[in-house]
Amino acid sequence: MLKTIQLTKLTKLGEIFQWLNSGKHINRLAEPVLWAELEQEQAQYELLFQQLGYRLRMDGRGFAWFHTDDANSNVSKATRNLALVLMVLFDFQADNHQQLGRFTDWLIDTPLLTAIFDKHRDLLQAESLDVDSMVQVYDSATRYGFAQAQAAGWRLLPAAARYLDHFQELAQRQQQDNQDNNEIELAETITEEDE
Repeated sequence: MLKTIQLTKLTKLGEIFQWLNSGKHINRLAEPVLWAELEQEQAQYELLFQQLGYRLRMDGRGFAWFHTDDANSNVSKATRNLALVLMVLFDFQADNHQQLGRFTDWLIDTPLLTAIFDKHRDLLQAESLDVDSMVQVYDSATRYGFAQAQAAGWRLLPAAARYLDHFQELAQRQQQDNQDNNEIELAETITEEDE
């Protein structure tokens, strides 16, 4: 069935397309007008972008992006650095009993980055990251809609949930693998005792 796209209803089309096509996320908190437009005309935008060869993804937590499976090497390095910097942030905050789901409330400032760097020095240095380069990663995260600059640092935006979801999935997989390995070791121990 052919659906009709009503372009007159898509009043922010140019701005939304430019934003998403540049690799940025649209966040409910940072771009409320664009978010409201996307949310109100979601089906129309999804259909139009699909016809143009793009996959619009909208997450109910308040962010949207063009999903792609391809990434050039420059984006991949930036993405890898952002993933690492966010992973160590989430790990540090979890160890300090911060609720991970409330990451948009955290102020990421120089003292926090220094403490994170001190805890994860070997891992970060292996990727040639120090506190100054972590600042650059957060500046990049701001450009792509994962963070918002504040007077004293940054706050993560809802789009950072994409990384948090991935880290939590990896942690669950690791926990399951550990549990499976423990069960195998227990079974082998019982078998050896029976022999």
